[in-house]
Amino acid sequence: MDLHAIERGDAPVIIDVPHAGAFLPEAIAARLTSYSRTAPDTDWHVEKLYGFARELGATTMAATHSRYVVDLNRDPSGALLYPGADNTELCPTRTFSNQPIYLPGEEPGAGEIADRRAAYFDPYHRALAAEIARLRDRHGFVVLLDGHSIVSEAPRFFAGRLPDLNLGTGGGISAAPEVARIATAVLAGAPGFTHAVDGRFKGGYVTRHYGQPSSSVHALQLEMAQACYMDEAPPYRYQPDRAATLIGVLRQLVHALLAWHPG
Repeated sequence: MDLHAIERGDAPVIIDVPHAGAFLPEAIAARLTSYSRTAPDTDWHVEKLYGFARELGATTMAATHSRYVVDLNRDPSGALLYPGADNTELCPTRTFSNQPIYLPGEEPGAGEIADRRAAYFDPYHRALAAEIARLRDRHGFVVLLDGHSIVSEAPRFFAGRLPDLNLGTGGGISAAPEVARIATAVLAGAPGFTHAVDGRFKGGYVTRHYGQPSSSVHALQLEMAQACYMDEAPPYRYQPDRAATLIGVLRQLVHALLAWHPG
């Protein structure tokens, strides 16, 4: 199975969804608990929410394999995204509900983690870097929108209910201030949705690694509460009526990013 699905456009906007996949190779799946084999921490249906973007000329890229194989949005060096908070690893060992992912004694060791990085993480990022380079060469700049979702209540990571729309700018350094202001204005103006900027989610490895405004690459992360568009309990059903409202907001966001051009 391919590690990612890419739909190439010619506009200077890329939307990537690194946690879209739920596929688990059998050699890994056999070592997981029965609960973990259902890939509960997947960013369910996020690639579907951004399905409109291709008609606008944006490039979309979505991973196919589960984050339990390797987390494409974690620093491969092991550096923590949120020092002092509970962080998941490059090859996670506990679910978002803090249950073990692996059967006893089946957790991957350092050698296997390195192998998974080489087999899954590195090829994905080479492909994403190539898309960024392709569009920057064409336009002189790129805006990368890193798309995510998570259950609206995850006590392991945050207290209470997560705001609906969580914009991350790496603490204000992963995108030009005007890009962040444009995105914030769209989210703040979305009726019926709450939002936060650089709250619990400031952006993961993708946003922080690729977001280099001095090199004309501007990256944002958007983490959405799954209750906005789906059932958060298995079988994680997509709810078209709820999703339609959210898609309207995402369409406005992508339109706004497409309209921006560095001065």
